[in-house]
Amino acid sequence: MQDCIFCKIVAKEIPSKGVYEDELVYAFHDINPVAPVHILIVPKRHILGIQEMEQEHEKEVGHMFYVAKLIAQKLGLAPDENLNRGYRLVFNVGKDAGQSVFHLHLHLIGGRHMSWPPG
Repeated sequence: MQDCIFCKIVAKEIPSKGVYEDELVYAFHDINPVAPVHILIVPKRHILGIQEMEQEHEKEVGHMFYVAKLIAQKLGLAPDENLNRGYRLVFNVGKDAGQSVFHLHLHLIGGRHMSWPPG
């Protein structure tokens, strides 16, 4: 997609502070973080969002969760044996849920205590 900001970030046309990349996904720091750690994990293939997800996208979407786990471990967010620490994973689906960029992306948020319910 020519006008998609995340496609441009994946293509390295727009700079970002990357934390992980492989053949399926690219992960980078959010420019408007809501917590000390706020990483966006995006598939390299353009998928508008969860509502537009097809069965053929299962590998990429599942891989996004696995990559989130790896990044959380690397950044010291993974819970210890007493379940201290932690992080939140969020997909916003549609404008009313807060989706502002229509390229599927998973938010990995951590580094502070989070309350429930969100928003």
